[in-house]
Amino acid sequence: MSADHAMSNTSQTGQHPGQNPEDQHGLSEKGLKAGSVGLIGAVVIGVSCIAPAYTLTAALGPTVAEVGVHLPAIFLVGFVPMLLVAFGYRELNNAMPDAGTSFTWASRAFGPWLGWMGGWGLVAATIIVLSNLAAVAVDFFYLMLGQIFGSPDLADLTKNLPLNIATTLVFITLACWISYRGMETTKTVQYVLVGFQLLVLGWFAVAAFSHVANGTAFDATAIAPDWFNPFAVESFSAFAAGVSLSIFIYWGWDVTLTMNEETKNPEKTPGRAATVTVLVIVIIYMTVALATLSYAGIGTEGLGAGNPENQGSIFAVLAGPVMGPFAILMSLAILSSSAASLQSTFVSPARTLLSMGHYKALPKKFSRISPTHKSPSYATIASAVAAAAFYVITRTTSENALWDTITALGMMICFYYGITALACVWFFRAEAFSGAHAFFFKFLAPLLGGVILLVMFFKTAYDSMDPAYGSGSSIGGLGLVFILGMGVILLGVVLMLVMAKVRPEFFKGEVLSRGN
Repeated sequence: MSADHAMSNTSQTGQHPGQNPEDQHGLSEKGLKAGSVGLIGAVVIGVSCIAPAYTLTAALGPTVAEVGVHLPAIFLVGFVPMLLVAFGYRELNNAMPDAGTSFTWASRAFGPWLGWMGGWGLVAATIIVLSNLAAVAVDFFYLMLGQIFGSPDLADLTKNLPLNIATTLVFITLACWISYRGMETTKTVQYVLVGFQLLVLGWFAVAAFSHVANGTAFDATAIAPDWFNPFAVESFSAFAAGVSLSIFIYWGWDVTLTMNEETKNPEKTPGRAATVTVLVIVIIYMTVALATLSYAGIGTEGLGAGNPENQGSIFAVLAGPVMGPFAILMSLAILSSSAASLQSTFVSPARTLLSMGHYKALPKKFSRISPTHKSPSYATIASAVAAAAFYVITRTTSENALWDTITALGMMICFYYGITALACVWFFRAEAFSGAHAFFFKFLAPLLGGVILLVMFFKTAYDSMDPAYGSGSSIGGLGLVFILGMGVILLGVVLMLVMAKVRPEFFKGEVLSRGN
C-alpha cells in the first residue's frame, strides 16, 4: 500500500496529495509485505478464521434446542447484522486501508481514547479465543489418535492436565511460527486446511441428503418454507438467543481487513473479501443445517439434533451413521478447522498490536517488523505468549473460569464491532446523504448493524450478571461471566491510562488525528 495513495482522498481524510501523512497526523506504512494476498487468498483466510467445521459441531445442537426447525431462519437473521457491519468495514477500508482496522478507524472517527478501547476489544477477544481454539484442537488431536489406533485410552489423554497444557502450548507455538513467517506461508497452509474441511462438510451434507432420499435417515424430515421464517420462532427470548449465537458463528470475517496492507489492491480487495467471506459462510451453514435437520430431525432422543447428549459435538454423534467408515474424516476436519483457525486468528491481534505500536499507542517494540518475513515479529510472539499464559492460568485455576471467559467474548466482540460500525457512520457523516450508495453503505447499513450489536452488548452484560449465566459460578452474587467480561474491558481502561502517561503523544492527537 502506498501511504500517499491511501491518503489521496481529500474529502475523506483531510489530507492533500503529496503531503506526508505522518506530518498531517494521518496513516502511514508499517513495513508489511505488500501484494502478498489476493481476493481468493483473503477469503480462504477469512473462512479459516471463522472455522465452520469447529463452529457448526458446537453450535448446531444448542441452537436447535432454542429454535427447533427454525435453525435456518436464525442463521439468516444472525447473518444480517454481520453483513451490515461488513459493509461499514468495507467503506472504512476503501478510505483508510490500515492494518489497525478498529483501532485506527475509531481513532480517526472518535479520537484516541475510544480508538484505543476499540483496538483493545479486538486484541483481548482474539487472544482469549486463541487459547480456546488451541484447547479444542488438542481435544480432537487425541480423539483422532484414539480413532486411528482404536484405543479410547488415547482419546482420554486430553484429560491429563499437564499433558493437555503441554500439547496446547505446542499447538500455539506451531501456529505462531507459521504466522511469524508471513502471509504467504499462512496462505499456503490455509488453502490445504480450509479446502479439506469444506470438502468433508460437503461430503457430510451430500451423504445426509442421500440417506433421506433412500429412506435410511434416522428421522427423515421434509424441508418446509416455515423453517426459513424468523417470525415463526416461538418466543423473543429464543429469537434473541439465536442472534446472540450469530455473534460467535460469524465472528472472524474481519481478519480479511487486518491484512489490508498486505493485499493486492488494498483499497478494494479486503472489503470485497469480507463481504464474500460472510456470504460463503452463510451458504455453508445453511447447507449443513438443512442436511442435519433433514437426516436427524429435532427429537430429543437417539440421534435427534435436539438430544441434550448430542449438543457438545453434533458431528461426533452423526458422522458415523451418516458417513460410515469415513467418519474419521470428520474428526480430522474439525481438528484441521480448529488448527487452521488457531493459526489464522493470529493475524488480527498481531497486526492490531503492530498498528498500536506504530502509532505510539503501545510501546515501540510492538511496531517491529521481521526483516526476513515482513511480518509483525514482536506483536505475533506477544500474542502467542499472552494466549498461552491465559490458557495456563485459567485452566489451572478453574475450568469454569476458562469457559466463562469464552462465553464473555460476546461482550467484547459486540463492543468493538459496534464501535467500528458507528465509526463508519460518524467518519462519513458529511457525505452520508450525497447519494443512494453513500446513504446505504456509509450510513444506514453500519448504523443498523452497530446499534444491533451494541444493544446485544448491553443485553449480554445485563443477562450475565445472573449467577446462573454460563457455568453458574459467581462472586459476591454477580455471575462470573459478567465479572470476567467487564473485568477484561476495565483492564483495557487501566492499560490505556498507563499508556497515556508513558506515551502521551497518541492520546494528545499528535500522531493519529481525527478525520473530517
